[in-house]
Amino acid sequence: GTQGEFGGLGIEVGMEDGLVKVVSPIEDTPAYRAGIKSGDLIYKLDETPVKGLTLSDAVKKMRGKPKTPIKLSIIRKGETKPIEVTLIREVIKVQSVKSKLVEPGYGWVRITQFQENTIADLGKHLTNFYKDGNRLNGLVLDLRNDPGGLLHGAIGVSAAFLPPDVKVVSTDGRTDDAKQEFKARPQDYLRGTKEDPLKTMPVEAKKVPMVVLVNSGSASASEIVAGALQDHKRAVIVGTQTFGKGSVQSVLPLPGNTAIKLTTARYYTPDGRSIQAKGITPDIVVEESPNGSGAASMRVREADLDRHLGNDREKEAPKPEAKPQGKAPAKSGKGKDAKDDAEDEMPARLEYASKSDYQFQQALNLLKGLQIMQNKSQ
Repeated sequence: GTQGEFGGLGIEVGMEDGLVKVVSPIEDTPAYRAGIKSGDLIYKLDETPVKGLTLSDAVKKMRGKPKTPIKLSIIRKGETKPIEVTLIREVIKVQSVKSKLVEPGYGWVRITQFQENTIADLGKHLTNFYKDGNRLNGLVLDLRNDPGGLLHGAIGVSAAFLPPDVKVVSTDGRTDDAKQEFKARPQDYLRGTKEDPLKTMPVEAKKVPMVVLVNSGSASASEIVAGALQDHKRAVIVGTQTFGKGSVQSVLPLPGNTAIKLTTARYYTPDGRSIQAKGITPDIVVEESPNGSGAASMRVREADLDRHLGNDREKEAPKPEAKPQGKAPAKSGKGKDAKDDAEDEMPARLEYASKSDYQFQQALNLLKGLQIMQNKSQ
């Protein structure tokens, strides 16, 4: 996972009511191309019912040798019948950083998850924006549906946009070694004695007006970056409340080539806010569509999980109303309109940074407004 390569289908999954729930499909994978959606519930893998399997067992069944098939049986909100999809496994290579110039002077950078090469990849993408004498008037950093990953990746991404040596994140736990502070400096985001990938990054990138896009699928390392840029007033955070995964896991080696992953501390933003079971509250709340989003309301945050670790410093975000899960949707009695409602709630797969990406378009409008204000003040 941290190296960005594995054999399988290309979905981030969790467990809900004994079924495998799709958190999000990974872009450019068999699952993504087949139209698997966030919120889908997988109840059968080939002929094996998922009920009774652990999440680990289910993941093992979905992973496997490339070019081998597997049939998924799926329950989807808005569909009266189960859906069956046969996928061919591939080597899944997750591209950590993507970018494009959406308009002259306005760039979009998306981080899909924080891996070993994320910092170096980000440096290359930002450098590309400024090549041949070009410059940016605004940048959107898109962390939507980014489940997190490596801590040093989050520190490095934050350091790309923050002044040197400012605090990015701190951790606190029961033992002394769980109490740490990480700053925007190479020794805190480099591993080993490698060259600093941010060294050759254009200095203008540290001053360009920024909007960070987040949603309920933005977790862990994504929340560290959003929290750091928000506390230092470096960027405007736009979107919806993030997931709230603010706990630190340490991998402790054991004999026999095994290890235990143990929760050892909590993460805190530079201003001392705990992310755990609360998440990052956007500066400007923008839903996924002009009418809100039924799909977003189906998503589960950290605070919804049974026996989740509490937040020791702030009140947790209120839980949304409980919704029945894992069953075919009940008929609303509205005839044809009921189907239309379901289609509104589960939009077609979103193309990020496109004309149909409502949150992104609002972020772009905000950047243009910030540029106008900056020009006036100058």
